[in-house]
Amino acid sequence: MARQRLGVALLVPAPISTEMDGLRRALGEESLGRIPAHITLIPPVNVNDADMSDALALLRETAAATRPLRLELGPPTTFHPVTPVIYLAVGGDLEALHDLRERVFNPPLSRPLSHSFVPHATLADEIDPTRIPPALAALASYRVDVTVDRVHLLREGRGRVWRAIADAPFAPPRVIGRGGLPVEITETQLVDPLARLLLPGTAAPGSDAPGAWALTARREGCVVGVAHGATVGDRVEVEALVVAPPHRRQGIGGHLRAALEDLAARREATLVLPSPLD
Repeated sequence: MARQRLGVALLVPAPISTEMDGLRRALGEESLGRIPAHITLIPPVNVNDADMSDALALLRETAAATRPLRLELGPPTTFHPVTPVIYLAVGGDLEALHDLRERVFNPPLSRPLSHSFVPHATLADEIDPTRIPPALAALASYRVDVTVDRVHLLREGRGRVWRAIADAPFAPPRVIGRGGLPVEITETQLVDPLARLLLPGTAAPGSDAPGAWALTARREGCVVGVAHGATVGDRVEVEALVVAPPHRRQGIGGHLRAALEDLAARREATLVLPSPLD
């Protein structure tokens, strides 16, 4: 059975991620460009393709019960002499962070571990141990506050490059039609892998697309519709809106359009729909 190598992490938001990449570059970190600045929740784990739906559902359910995390990164410290690693210590909402990690660390996203969980943001791995003391002395005053509002699922690709393939915001989904045929609509930055299946031949936005967003409609956990696009200046531009064929003529397209109008209003932008709209 085919498997994917996945990881769960809190990606450090810009512009702090850019600062961290500068520190990583100065320390000669070889993973720069392959792995984004992050706080690991679950290290690499092999997940069967058949379990991807369960993995994404676990990520969403865990995130929906979490509030945005206010974290302090720094000062730099090390795991040496156990391993020659320089990392930023993580402080702030640690109780909520540990709770998030405990809830997401479940099948199919769990795996045996050789070390206990220590929240940290790696700056340099496998660094020459003789460089550690001067590096820690030079960076001793570095501290920065960040607010993280979502968790990401990453996948390892060719060249050991890790890219985010799904994100789950720390907020409950909007539920429409309670008591009838309820539909959950979730707003994310990325189109998750299952929602992408509704977009054959469509270039869905990547993790580095500025202003990218996606709205996914689900019924009983199954994807029934998706819209995606990007905010460009004062325009919310819709790339596509698609409803799964078995679920058409059930009002799902209308729910997605209403959610698009709400998205544009919150961003004080003009909604621009493609013509014709799928």
